[in-house]
Amino acid sequence: MTPERTLREAHPTERAVGIACYVSGADGIGGRLRESPEDFRVRELEAFDAEPLDADPGSYPELVLRATLRDWDTNDFARRLSDALGISRERVSWAGTKDKRAVTTQLFTVRGVDADELPEIRGADIEALGRAGRSLSFGDLAGNAFEIRVADAVDDAPERVADAVRDLRGFAGDGETPSDDEGDVPIEATVGVPNYFGQQRFGSRRPVTHLVGLAIARKDPREAVRLYAGNPAETEPDDTRAARDRVDAAFGVSGGGDSDPAADGTGDGNWADCLDAIPGKLRFERSMVHRLADRDVDPGAPPDDEDWWHALEAVPSNLQRLFVNAAQSSLFNRVVSERLRRGLPFDRPVAGDVVCFADGDAPEELYAPDTDRLQRVDADRVDVVSRHCERGRAFVTAPLVGTETELGDDEPGEIEREVLADAGIKPGDFALPGEFDSKGTRRAILLRTDLDVSFEDGDPRFAFALPSGSYATVLLREFTKRGPLDL
Repeated sequence: MTPERTLREAHPTERAVGIACYVSGADGIGGRLRESPEDFRVRELEAFDAEPLDADPGSYPELVLRATLRDWDTNDFARRLSDALGISRERVSWAGTKDKRAVTTQLFTVRGVDADELPEIRGADIEALGRAGRSLSFGDLAGNAFEIRVADAVDDAPERVADAVRDLRGFAGDGETPSDDEGDVPIEATVGVPNYFGQQRFGSRRPVTHLVGLAIARKDPREAVRLYAGNPAETEPDDTRAARDRVDAAFGVSGGGDSDPAADGTGDGNWADCLDAIPGKLRFERSMVHRLADRDVDPGAPPDDEDWWHALEAVPSNLQRLFVNAAQSSLFNRVVSERLRRGLPFDRPVAGDVVCFADGDAPEELYAPDTDRLQRVDADRVDVVSRHCERGRAFVTAPLVGTETELGDDEPGEIEREVLADAGIKPGDFALPGEFDSKGTRRAILLRTDLDVSFEDGDPRFAFALPSGSYATVLLREFTKRGPLDL
């Protein structure tokens, strides 16, 4: 077993979702993100081809658009676009959802619309590119290119950025560590960080989606409903906290001291009173509790009773999947953190690892893994596969655990099994009803990118590209050393 290393501890909010530490020991630059939308620019790297605009609409019914949006949430823009066109929102599709406080450039497809019908929308530059025979989907997004300014960084930010880059360059397996005189700006280097799932996956102010998902995997939908509809967080408004406290009382909550509270079925079950307390802004929580009220569910009903599943299924199918995905993500983060603590490499395999190969169709600026192509690494193959990893042709992986996930061997497999055992989870536990079911997959543990850092009035601007499913904040946290809510 590899001895554990002492690393700089992560923020408590991050540790709650499995992100235990930082790679870089450099002091943080502080600062804030998104002081203005222009501080956070995202451009999609697409894997989607369009026919010319004059292609036959009968064969190519989808109009392909490129929109640059300022201060628009993707879902809100799609709704505004469909309203302006007088069509159903279901006829607008896109590959990746972007945050509102940003300037984003991304593709959309709109079914049954011509280019000359496109409206003018405030804060949006819309360009018709061509036509397609199908709508966009998540698989059409190869990655994203970012330009992000960190405002109000500390005075010695250039030196601290250079120190962090030096650490991250070594972590990426970029050969020789740069000498001290390589701290000049602009900084250009290939860097690497653990490919954690960022805080957005779990909820920044109330990170509970993974806890709901873990309860689902443990076949405890009663606790899953309680965790989502009850379970107040200190960061929430007073009226929300009071409503969640009322829900906890209806379920009955035991625990305290060193244990986390949990539903024990001894509550009053007054779901109508809960509905009176839950504000309208908590619409999904209200939907769950409404189903409990409709069926007058006894809080002492067995934890896996069908009535609890019925209440869980009151939320949209994408949120049902998110619960389980978040549980898988938190377990992945824990596996990655333990590997980091033990000092196992991320840029190359050890015996027992499972690697995936690079996506040959990805844009040139991406280090993009293809987790559909996996290979186990035994002791005889470590050197050969390491050379593939060094050249960006292969990536070490960890599991997103599901029913068909095969765990690693030797020490990597030991880490994976220990994390699952501690969480009380087995791969077969993800054989679940409806949208909760998951076969699982694996995910690259190293997030590598070519980073360019420039400075403007003392504030750093980071430019880099990441594959789809990876988080810009996971890279930036190594530089800022601030908690998710402080940014």
